[in-house]
Amino acid sequence: MTASRRDLVIGSVGTLVAALAPGLVFAREAPESFSNNEVVASGHKFFGSVSRSLAQGIEKATRRWGKPNAYILGQEGSGAFIGGLRYGEGKMYTRNAGDRPVYWQGPSLGFDAGLDGDRTMMLVYNLPAVEAIYTRFGGVDGSAYLIGGFGFTALAADQVVVVPIRSGVGARLGLNVGYLKFTPSSTWNPF
Repeated sequence: MTASRRDLVIGSVGTLVAALAPGLVFAREAPESFSNNEVVASGHKFFGSVSRSLAQGIEKATRRWGKPNAYILGQEGSGAFIGGLRYGEGKMYTRNAGDRPVYWQGPSLGFDAGLDGDRTMMLVYNLPAVEAIYTRFGGVDGSAYLIGGFGFTALAADQVVVVPIRSGVGARLGLNVGYLKFTPSSTWNPF
């Protein structure tokens, strides 16, 4: 390889690294917060007709945990008879760290029986970096509906709080304790 060709290759690689480096460093920063109006507007588009209940739930969550700095829109399915499993997939949205696909799965145990399929919006509070979502978030969940329903719960890991808002169809009755494990790729292993 000639010296001028080598300099051209090295210069091109340097330019490419310089162009990508801010994005790599940027993804390590904590995502910026979303306003209530932005989250409610996104929820209106996603859920449609349950918007009044959605707005009230978001206001309640914001009073308790502040403004979310990420949110996830997706769908999930779950079933339980004493022990249960939940699987979901969606996209996590952040203001300054990009959007990325995310998957979740997890077991539950309790006085719980039924099946449901839901459209899910998850508000994420205190996320220090985008990669911090990839962990287990534990909590208690309760459901009581026949044919369809709408509900909120809160899950926590360290200082990060995830508030799933679910609207779906199915029949479910019970109270359980469990966790959701978030992963960057799909898996059948809920543990």
